Amino acid sequence: MKKIYLACPYTDSDFNVSIKRFDIVNRVAGKLMNEGYIVLSPISHTHPIACVCDLPKDWEFWERQDREFIRWADEVFVLRLDGWLDSVGVRAEINFAIKMKKPVRYLDWDGSNFSYK
Repeated sequence: MKKIYLACPYTDSDFNVSIKRFDIVNRVAGKLMNEGYIVLSPISHTHPIACVCDLPKDWEFWERQDREFIRWADEVFVLRLDGWLDSVGVRAEINFAIKMKKPVRYLDWDGSNFSYK
């Protein structure tokens, strides 16, 4: 089965928005896993680590990690939550995936499920 890197916006000036995004991406990652995908959701993985270890939560800090995970993945899925177009990290992830010739697929969230676009 395909290995998926699941990108989504995270950082926001309102930390509650970041927490909401974390919750949604976890739900989407679980649903993708139920479909049989091998999923790496960097927000699901790094948010708890960043909080416990008081690490930065911005793209500049996580870029090196995320690039290696994109190399590992067969495809990059982008969860188009509010703010995804303004996200420096999501734009960089998409650009790096394209540079690596990885397919990029978009997902939309309707509040309880996602759909492919």
